[in-house]
Amino acid sequence: MLCARLWTRSAPLLWRRAQSHAAAAGAGGAGAGGAGAGGAGAGGAGGTRLDLSGIYPPIATPFTAEEDVDHRRLEENLQKYAKIPFKGLVVQGSNGEYPYLTQEERVEVVRTVRRSLPAGKLLMAGSGCESTRATVRLTEEMAAAGADAVLVVTPCFYKGKMDSRALIQHFTTVADSSAVPVVLYSVPANTGLELPPEAVVRLAQHPNIVGLKDSGGDITRIGLIVHQTEAQDFQVLAGSAGFLMAAYCVDSHSQNSQGPRPDSGSLATSACTRRTLRVGVKQSWLISLDLCAVDDQPELSSRST
Repeated sequence: MLCARLWTRSAPLLWRRAQSHAAAAGAGGAGAGGAGAGGAGAGGAGGTRLDLSGIYPPIATPFTAEEDVDHRRLEENLQKYAKIPFKGLVVQGSNGEYPYLTQEERVEVVRTVRRSLPAGKLLMAGSGCESTRATVRLTEEMAAAGADAVLVVTPCFYKGKMDSRALIQHFTTVADSSAVPVVLYSVPANTGLELPPEAVVRLAQHPNIVGLKDSGGDITRIGLIVHQTEAQDFQVLAGSAGFLMAAYCVDSHSQNSQGPRPDSGSLATSACTRRTLRVGVKQSWLISLDLCAVDDQPELSSRST
């Protein structure tokens, strides 16, 4: 899965960076990416704006034969990603198999990525948990480990209770306490729960909630959210190559449309798509069809069995 920003509304919102994040960079925990993420237009102290334009492949988590996280293989994979002009990476998203990792493992993966990520690349880390308290704590740890933003999935175990009021309260509490920007994550195929548009519109008004990654594929819903959040500098991200082209068409008249963030295994092809989509609709449509053919979830590790 790749993620790509489809819509831009004037300037992205101001965001805060944690002192702990800066400390991690200074201590070497952030490696080359500590200050480098700021070089991508993503980070820096006081008043720097977070711009999500570009493609962010959500990376998989490699495991050893003993089912431990294989950090060496992860670093090798990151070297390959570094050769492709992505804006950054999504770490500990659905493709990272985060439900099968402990919180400590999730944070260690982010630390490894931060150390290995080239300067100028943005790191978006999944920090969603079932409880608000656990999400707040993990978000703090992800920021300290070097994340430039966090991707927070909808809690779903008690989905019958997850109405708009409950979800607004959950995400607001997380965003209030987070030192890095929050990106909402709606992936109903995995959670069985879709983040209601009315909740997204309310949450878009929060100064520390900068966007939504929508992996549901309901183009009418996406278009409605884009329309209703025009005034908030809210950034909508397409979560699947299966509806990438259709999602572009929702906002085809925007002068500021930036490019894709699809979920797909064809990383290099997707990077090319972002450039091609500015050239011609017909050619873009053909490439979009190619992406649909490879838009499958990767084979899960043995931890899933």
